[in-house]
Amino acid sequence: MQTRRSFMQVTAAAATFPTTNWAAAGAPTHLSAARKTDGSYHLVGLRGDGGIAFTRPLPGRGHAAAAHPERAEAVAFARRPGTFALVLECSEGAVLQKLHAPEGRHFYGHGAFSRDGRRLYTTENEIETGTGRIGLWDASNGYRRLGELSSNGIGPHEIIRLPGTDTLAIANGGIRTHPDIGREKLNLDTMQPNLTLMSAEGEILEAAELPAPLHQNSLRHIAGFNDGRVACAFQWQGDVYASPSIVGLYAPGVGLQLLEMDSGFLYGLDGYAGSVATVGEDQIGITFPRGGVAQVIDLKRETSKILRRADICGIARADQDALATDGLGGVQRIDAGGTTPLAQHPLAFDNHLIAIG
Repeated sequence: MQTRRSFMQVTAAAATFPTTNWAAAGAPTHLSAARKTDGSYHLVGLRGDGGIAFTRPLPGRGHAAAAHPERAEAVAFARRPGTFALVLECSEGAVLQKLHAPEGRHFYGHGAFSRDGRRLYTTENEIETGTGRIGLWDASNGYRRLGELSSNGIGPHEIIRLPGTDTLAIANGGIRTHPDIGREKLNLDTMQPNLTLMSAEGEILEAAELPAPLHQNSLRHIAGFNDGRVACAFQWQGDVYASPSIVGLYAPGVGLQLLEMDSGFLYGLDGYAGSVATVGEDQIGITFPRGGVAQVIDLKRETSKILRRADICGIARADQDALATDGLGGVQRIDAGGTTPLAQHPLAFDNHLIAIG
């Protein structure tokens, strides 16, 4: 294992992969994993109008992807506790690399590129101890493994780079699992989720938690605003009828706080938020697939709108609005006014939609 110091000393290498841009791949704006009607799994590139730019086969069910900021290149991650990730050249469909989690690790299904596209960061589980790790890969040199860093918690699920910065945000869900017993949760009584902000070199900048009585509110998915705020989606692990809000907001200098949710609405969500996105400058879009609804929360006006769509889960920013996908193949544009259906495809979109750029 390389140390943080050795990682920082790695010299830049010339890119070894093709340098086609995203226009060559059909000008997609978003990526999603999906299942076709024949049962095969694919990475799908979607355009802003809901049309399909490309489909590329995957060896198994995907979860999320990381889009290179410049090249038509994506890393598609297996669903937890998968150990593979494919680096795809999306214009032609070539598999450039197949990444394997190191022995004793598995991926959590998410990753993020550095702002210059030279590094890939992956969320990983150290199986023996349950400690969260951030894998470091040299995207400019064949995705060579550089080493790993502590995620500052257990169960790091999603990692993002805050817009326009080199700062990483990590959703440490707090839940320990072991692949030998599937997805069983092993530490619900002692879990301690947190949001960790980290420099590109691994320095912990801040760690934010909810009050101790809410320690079973597992932070799973996050989205960053341009001003450093982070929208947060939680999955409550306690009694569903005692669920607190499962939507939160981190703000610099303020910390992590839950947003108010109507109790009657909350009880129909099974304590489960699926994905989250920023919408414009002051709105959060969040999906609740088990309730068949999405919500757009206006932080400035302190209002919200409920949008109903069966099995809606994937959501990501799209200019000043958001794009959303569902398990029935639907693609829709979402804003504070409601939903606009864009397309219906013979696909079952998986949980997450990833914006390119």
